Amino acid sequence: MTSAPFLARLRKIVGESNCLAREGELFAYECDGLTLSPKRPLAVVLPTTTAEVAEIVRACREFGVHFVPRGAGTGLSGGAHATENSILIECSRMNRILEIDEGNRVAVVQPGVVNAELSTAVAPLGLFYAPDPSSQQACTIGGNVAENSGGPHTLKYGTTTNHILALEMVLPDGSVERFGNRVGEGPGFDFVGAIVGSEGTLGIVTEATVRLTAIPAGVETLLVIFDDVVAACRAVGRVIRSGVVPAALEIVDRRTIEAVEASVYAAGLPVTAGAVLIVELDGLPVNLAGEIEAIRTACAAENCQAIEIARDEAERKRFWRARKGAFGAMGRLAPDLYVHDAVVPRIHLPAVLEKVCEICDRYQLKLANVFHAGDGNLHPNICFDRRNPDELVRVMAAGREILEACVAVGGVITGEHGVGVEKRDYMHLVFGAADLEAMIRLRDTFNPDGVCNPGKIIPTTRFCVESNPKARGYDAVPLA
Repeated sequence: MTSAPFLARLRKIVGESNCLAREGELFAYECDGLTLSPKRPLAVVLPTTTAEVAEIVRACREFGVHFVPRGAGTGLSGGAHATENSILIECSRMNRILEIDEGNRVAVVQPGVVNAELSTAVAPLGLFYAPDPSSQQACTIGGNVAENSGGPHTLKYGTTTNHILALEMVLPDGSVERFGNRVGEGPGFDFVGAIVGSEGTLGIVTEATVRLTAIPAGVETLLVIFDDVVAACRAVGRVIRSGVVPAALEIVDRRTIEAVEASVYAAGLPVTAGAVLIVELDGLPVNLAGEIEAIRTACAAENCQAIEIARDEAERKRFWRARKGAFGAMGRLAPDLYVHDAVVPRIHLPAVLEKVCEICDRYQLKLANVFHAGDGNLHPNICFDRRNPDELVRVMAAGREILEACVAVGGVITGEHGVGVEKRDYMHLVFGAADLEAMIRLRDTFNPDGVCNPGKIIPTTRFCVESNPKARGYDAVPLA
C-alpha cells in the first residue's frame, strides 16, 4: 500500500488527475512490451515539466520509495517494469517539441515526443529524424534514448546514440544537470554516450537535443522473394560485399508473412514465399540505377524468385507495411510473443538462423523471424501461451540457447531492445567480472544508493552477488 501522505505529496506536485493509484488504473502499467513477470507499481505519476520530475524524485527520497522512468511502454526487455517499493514516473505527457533549428538541423524535444511525430513535424523543412524503431508510431524519444533504439534504417544511419547531441536529466538526488551541446563535440568525458542506452538507471531524461537529417533526394524500395530465409541471408552478404550500402535490408520469413497477410497489415505479399527481403536505397537519383543492378545481381546469385521495385510512394508504403506491422500481426499466432534481440556478424546469419530453427523445433515451439538482416540484428519471435507452465519453461530454455548460439559466433545478446530484466542474468555471456565492475562503478557515480530503476541491467547472480552486494538491485537498501 502507498502511504496517504506520500500520495498527497505526489498529487500536490502534478495534480489529482496526473497521479494514478487505484488498482484498476495501475493494471495497465504492470509491464512494458515484455509481458513476462509483471509487477504492479505503488503509483504512476505523469509529470509535464522538468521541475515536476525533480520534485517527484525528491519526494520519493523523502518517503523511501524507488522510482522507475517510463515512456510509452513499448520496450521489450522489461526496463520499465516496476520493482519492489517503486512508483513509475511516466513521461509521455512531456510531449512538446521545444525548438526546431532548421539551419543547424537540430531539434530540442521533451522525452514524451513520439518518434514518428518528430519526423512529421520537420518534413516540411526537408528534414527527418533517422532512428526508426518498428514501434515508431507509438514509442517516444525518451524511451529511444534509454534503450539506444535502432530500427530498419540502422544499417546506414546508425542507432539513437548517433543522433543525440545533448541531454537534460534529473539525477537520482533530484538535481537537474545538462550534458553535451548542440554541436555534438566537446572536451572531457562523453556523458551523453554513457546515458544513451543506460535504460533509465542513471536518471530521468527530461529533454533531448537531437540531430536532424536531410530527406534523401531519391529513394528506391525493392521487394525480393526467396524460396527460404537462408537464401535471403546469403543474398544480404552478397549485397554488402558488392560495396552498396542500402538504407535498409530487412528479412521477413514465411510464418510472419502468413500472419501479416491474415491481418489488418496485409500488404499483398506471396504467402507461398519462404522469405522476402526488403531493400531500401536512398541518395542521389543518378546513383540509384547502378545500385539497383547490384542488388539484382546479388539476389539472382541466390536464385531469388522475383524482384519487385516500388512504382510510387503508395507501393513503397505497402512493402513497409508488412515489415512494420509484423509484431502486431503475431497476435494471430499465439496469445504471447517472446521477441528476442541479438546481433551476429552478417557472415554467420545463415548458420545461426538454421541453429535458431533447430532449437525451437527441438523445444516444440512456434518460431517466426523478422529482422534487420543488414546489420545482423536477429529478432526470433517465439509464439507461446504463458498460461501453459510447461511451454513457458521451454520458451525460456530455448531463449537462453539462442543467445548462447549468437555469442558463440562473436555476437552479442542485444542490439536495440536493451537488457532490462529479460537479459540481465545473461550479461556474463559477453562480459567478464572486470567489465561488470566498471558498469557498477559508472552506475554508482550517478545513482549511488540505487533509488532509480533498481534491478535492471546488472546481473543478480554469479559475479555480482559474489563480489558486490549493491549489484543485487538495492532492494534491501533503506532510503530513510
